[in-house]
Amino acid sequence: MIVPPWYELPPPGYGGLEQVCSALVDALVAKGHQVTLFGAGSGTGTAAHFVATVGELQHSRLGETLPELAHLSRVNRMITPESFDIVHDHTTAGPYVADRAVPTVSTVHGKPTGELREVLADVDPKVGLVAISHTQRRLAPELPWVATVHNGISTGNLVTKSSPGMGPVLWLARFDADKGPDLAIEACRAAGLPLVLAGKCDERSERRYLEQVVEPMLGPDVTVLRNPDRDATVRLMLAARCLIMPIRWEEPFGMVMVEAMASGTPVVALDRGAVPELVRHGETGLICDDPAELGPALREVSGLDPAACAAHVRREFSAERMADDYERVYRSVLAPAPGNPVRPASAPTVAW
Repeated sequence: MIVPPWYELPPPGYGGLEQVCSALVDALVAKGHQVTLFGAGSGTGTAAHFVATVGELQHSRLGETLPELAHLSRVNRMITPESFDIVHDHTTAGPYVADRAVPTVSTVHGKPTGELREVLADVDPKVGLVAISHTQRRLAPELPWVATVHNGISTGNLVTKSSPGMGPVLWLARFDADKGPDLAIEACRAAGLPLVLAGKCDERSERRYLEQVVEPMLGPDVTVLRNPDRDATVRLMLAARCLIMPIRWEEPFGMVMVEAMASGTPVVALDRGAVPELVRHGETGLICDDPAELGPALREVSGLDPAACAAHVRREFSAERMADDYERVYRSVLAPAPGNPVRPASAPTVAW
């Protein structure tokens, strides 16, 4: 299992990809697999055997190209057919530089358009791409997808509230226009409800957006929390009336929605990206076609049952289900159809 060199597993704060990979690693080990995790830093909180390519986490260089390429170059030198049956890569550049003799599956965590689409179109035919949603896959149907597997979450120790939250509306994301914190402020003001904006704000573009766009809109009804840790976000979700997702882009997944529903917190979201694949309208949240509909939805959503939200996650987005689905992907790649190095005659779709 290859993860980017930015954050540790599991992540103490921001890190949706890292949270997914942590859950997957532990679920695979629990099923009896031997998993070696290639990452950065001094160790891992997962059950995998950990191999570091660099002693320091590289989050301060997030957005640069060379840290990930150097990480992958070191990993490639350590992977041999004698040591590993299959490689599962979660990095951005990984599928393009998979110069190894071991079959490789690469999960695409980003939006496969523009430059990323060009790069993925030229990956080695031995590399099988996995989508994290049907929405993501439809954005670039010509890519060499071998499956669609929804992300999962560890559900064994979930804390779920027994009654609807009475706290503020919660927005939890990166401070970026695509994530719509300004729309969240406008919607909560229209509904007369307080709002907590809890977001990642490390990179220069995030700080600039917060200072130039969000801060001029603030008032006593909005609280801003920069870079909250994992414990803080769990407390916020348990207290929240709902999670608001007023996204402006085709988000490939949206792990924060699964986390919120797992805690019993329903989601109010715009109908963009993978939202309809994750949220059951009228059961685990309310999906709106237009930002003007968000305010009324914020008032209405408190009538949804927290238990139904948590049950939906346990049924559709558990780490165990994700591991089962990836097992089927691994086996399909290890036993390809004759004359095809990776893809069966009809590439399987493993998903809800």
